[in-house]
Amino acid sequence: MHLLLHYSIRSSLTLLYSKAAYPCAAWAVFLVLWASAPGPASGADIEIEKDGSGSMSAPTIELPSYHTPLAGEPVSTTSFGTTVDIPPRDRDNNASLVLGSTLFTTSLAGRDALPIGSVYLRHRWGDTRLRAILGIFVNEFDISRTFGNLQLLGHLDNNTIPFPDEEISDGQEIRRTSIIWGTVNGRAGIGMRIPVAPFQADNDLRLQLYGQAGYLYTKPTSDTGPEVRLPPDTTVFGTLLRVRYDGLRRNLMELPHSGLASGMDAEAMRRNKWSDANYGGALYPRDETRDYLKVSGYLLAAGGIPGLSEKNRLLFSFYGGFTPYGKLDRFSAFRIGGGPMPTETDDLYRQVYPGAMFNQFPVSDYLIGSAEYRRELLFFLHLHLRYTYAWVKRNIFTDNTRMFQEKQGKVFSAAITSGFFWNSQLFIEYSYDTSILRNGSPGSSLLLLWSKEL
Repeated sequence: MHLLLHYSIRSSLTLLYSKAAYPCAAWAVFLVLWASAPGPASGADIEIEKDGSGSMSAPTIELPSYHTPLAGEPVSTTSFGTTVDIPPRDRDNNASLVLGSTLFTTSLAGRDALPIGSVYLRHRWGDTRLRAILGIFVNEFDISRTFGNLQLLGHLDNNTIPFPDEEISDGQEIRRTSIIWGTVNGRAGIGMRIPVAPFQADNDLRLQLYGQAGYLYTKPTSDTGPEVRLPPDTTVFGTLLRVRYDGLRRNLMELPHSGLASGMDAEAMRRNKWSDANYGGALYPRDETRDYLKVSGYLLAAGGIPGLSEKNRLLFSFYGGFTPYGKLDRFSAFRIGGGPMPTETDDLYRQVYPGAMFNQFPVSDYLIGSAEYRRELLFFLHLHLRYTYAWVKRNIFTDNTRMFQEKQGKVFSAAITSGFFWNSQLFIEYSYDTSILRNGSPGSSLLLLWSKEL
């Protein structure tokens, strides 16, 4: 039950940012592949010239140039013989509801499906900006106040799911690792925000320094193994250095169209009270896990293909994280999960392994890379073909002889992003994992998300 709720709140972030959702002329667009590809030139496109002798020279073909509609800009186009006029949109003020499900066509951790649902808010009042992700037991709030290029920053989050949480090993839930745990965190800081090209609502360079404090609690359940030894409830405090650069231009569906984005996080934390801990496997010593430093970063690039129209895009992403000091445990580890690929500026840091459950991999080091070809079939319909590779140093909580295990995996994905009825958007993704999710066996999943602008 906890996985259903947890995954539903967080894995759908990519579609929450109030993407411009536009009604389709008909649901049949999903059956029209490459419908918008340039065809042979019509007679109107051919000019026939005569040379001095009066004979006709070879025809000159002039194909009209095409420009992909971009986010926030007005659009006037024709689709299925109908003229479509889309007014400009304020991308600073949005709200969205997302509903959907992930279907595991090969069962994962004993589950065949997980529901998805959450709410996203983004608003600006002059120099004050708010971003919030709202759920029942998991919430995030970010607020900033800008003074020229300087910013005052605030953040609150909680992950307080009152249901048992079991770790997943080799594609199966390990019952003896069942515990209930949660966190409540807050941070405040200062930063600098500098607008950058192409100077849209989400294009900036941000340097941020936070002081942060939180509370971590744990308790066993009736299924917790007798060997499991949990650390005491404790306050946690430290600092966070964050760098963000977003130079991406996005299209009408808020998908990256061109440009670069990158970011880096460095987080140094200390637990006030701590002890040795055993989560069902090897011992995690107090002196090695009480203090830790985590560093992570990402780079994304989007652009065209030489010689082809801008309906054809290539996208590359690289994510990495490591622990230069201390050892990460069950509560401090990087967590890698599934869900759609991130596109919203404040979600770009989120690393994704398609087909996984929410936060399925607790890791201390990781590298994830993906390459995607995207085709604009219609101005509101996009086809994605993606390859993802991951190397992880995974935390193991079920082995008495070791804490970590190195694993590699790759995923092939095909997806559709489309405008839909009632000012909404639809995302459908099929993923085929070769090994890492199911103990060396291949498996597949289907992700369905419907995003409604509120």
